[in-house]
Amino acid sequence: MASPKFHNSFRQYHRWIGFFLAGIMAVYAVSGVLLIFRNTEFLKFETTYERKLETGLSGEGLGEQLRLKGFAVEDDNGDTIRFRQGQYNKQTGDVVYSVKDYPAPLAKMVKLHKATTNSPLFFVNIAFGVSLLFFVISAFLMFIPKALPYKNGLKIAGIGFVFMVLMVLFGS
Repeated sequence: MASPKFHNSFRQYHRWIGFFLAGIMAVYAVSGVLLIFRNTEFLKFETTYERKLETGLSGEGLGEQLRLKGFAVEDDNGDTIRFRQGQYNKQTGDVVYSVKDYPAPLAKMVKLHKATTNSPLFFVNIAFGVSLLFFVISAFLMFIPKALPYKNGLKIAGIGFVFMVLMVLFGS
């Protein structure tokens, strides 16, 4: 059986790492909630862009150049290609389109949440995930295993785990 000093050490680590991670968790919480509404216009603002592209692009070529989410040609009538976000003049190469996105600070927060291995932010995501796993483990190491709070904590954690597994399996 581990000594009370061992459990007190984990309480101290848990507390200090918890204070450090509180700010990080706040950012992840806000960006996570924003991602729930990503298919809506909630907190998004429209920005209009004007660009000069090469002339004579096809609808497919235009889509490759613009790389817009949800790009689809709606009308191609000789000189002009109209698409959901704007239009392109084949003769001049002028394209005008609008994009709805979050303001810069919120857009950065969402990118943090969506970081992949192509982004340097993925190291932050991995470190955060490992830190949360430490939190899970250290929460149980803060108490002596024979103590009532430990036993009740295991039951509550088990209920939380089963709840989340059921939500993942049947909630989508």
